[in-house]
Amino acid sequence: MRHVDYIIVGCGLASVAFCEILKAENKSFVVFDDASQKSSIVAAGLYNPVILKRFTKVWQSKEQLHLVNSMYPKLEKELGIKVDHKLKILRRFASIEEQNLWFEAQSKPELETYMSPDIIKTSLPCIDAPFHFGEVLHAGRIDTKTLLMAYKERLKSKHHLLEEQFQYDAMTHSEEGVVYKDIKAKHAVFAEGFGVKRNPYFKDIKLNGNKGEVLTIEAPDLHLNVAIKSSVFLLPIGQYRYYVGATYNREDKSQEPTLKAKEELLRKLRSILKCDFKVVNHVAGIRPTTVDRRPLVGRHSKHKNLYVLNGLGTRGVMIGPYVSQQLFQLIEYDEPLDMEINFQRF
Repeated sequence: MRHVDYIIVGCGLASVAFCEILKAENKSFVVFDDASQKSSIVAAGLYNPVILKRFTKVWQSKEQLHLVNSMYPKLEKELGIKVDHKLKILRRFASIEEQNLWFEAQSKPELETYMSPDIIKTSLPCIDAPFHFGEVLHAGRIDTKTLLMAYKERLKSKHHLLEEQFQYDAMTHSEEGVVYKDIKAKHAVFAEGFGVKRNPYFKDIKLNGNKGEVLTIEAPDLHLNVAIKSSVFLLPIGQYRYYVGATYNREDKSQEPTLKAKEELLRKLRSILKCDFKVVNHVAGIRPTTVDRRPLVGRHSKHKNLYVLNGLGTRGVMIGPYVSQQLFQLIEYDEPLDMEINFQRF
C-alpha cells in the first residue's frame, strides 16, 4: 500500500497550482490524469487585471497578480523553461464613446494602477485602429501548453503522475481518509475541469461549461509584439505566429473544432487586420465556467476527505494559484472559505 497525503484528480492549471503548494508544504501526493480535458492546454494564457469588455477590475486582482508573479517565475527556474511572457495589451477602441468609457474607468482608484491614462497612438500598419488604443498595465501571457507538458514530465520523473482515468467506484473513504486501489491518502482533491460532470461526488455542482475555440495564424508582415484586444484578441506567440480567439458557446459541449467558429473568428479578424495571413491550427476546449464567474471550491458536505477545485473559467492562470491557496488553508487549518468561491453558495 502506497501512503500519500493527497490524491489529486486532473492535471490542468488548477492542479499545477495546488501541487506547488503541497510541494512547498512538504506534503506527499499523486496525480491522476487521462488527458481528456483540454481547456488548460488550448488556453491562450493571458493574464491581466482588467475585464476589457466592460472596463472593470478583475476580482481579487491584486492578490492574484502577486501569486502569478511569484509562482510562474519559480516554475520557470525549476523546470528550465520560459513560460511567463510580460506583454502589453492594447484595447482597440471602436469609437470616441469607448475612449470616454476608458477614461471614466481609469479615473477610479481601483483601476488607475492597471490602466494607462494616455491614448496610445502607436502606428501598427496592419491593424485598422482609427480611434487608437488604451494600454493595460501589469499584463502578460503564460505559455500553458509548454508549462503543462514540462510539469507532467517532472511529475512522471518523480513517480507522482498516473496517466489513467480515475475510477470513482474503486475509491473508498472513511473518517481516516481515502483508499484507491493500492493508494491510501488523507484527502482527495478533484480538479477535473468540465470532466467533473462524470464525478459522482461533485457532478451536481453549478458548473456550466463554455466551449472556446482558438485559431493560430501565420502573418509574416504583421510584426506585432503586443496583444490586441478588439472583437477578437490577437496574441503574438513567436515565429510570425499569433493566437486569434476566442469563441464562446454554452450549448456545444464537444471538444472538436467547428467550421462555424472558425468562420466567426476569421470574420472578426478580417475587420481589423490589413495584411495577408494563413490559418495553421484550430483547437477547442470546454472552459469550466459558472454563472457568477467565481470558482467552485470546497469540501464535500458528507464526505469530509473529498474536495473540489474547479470553475476557473477563462482566467485560470490568474485564479488558479489564489484559490489553491484558499483550499489548502481550509484542508490543513480549517480556515473557512470566502463564500464567493465556496461551491455550496448555490
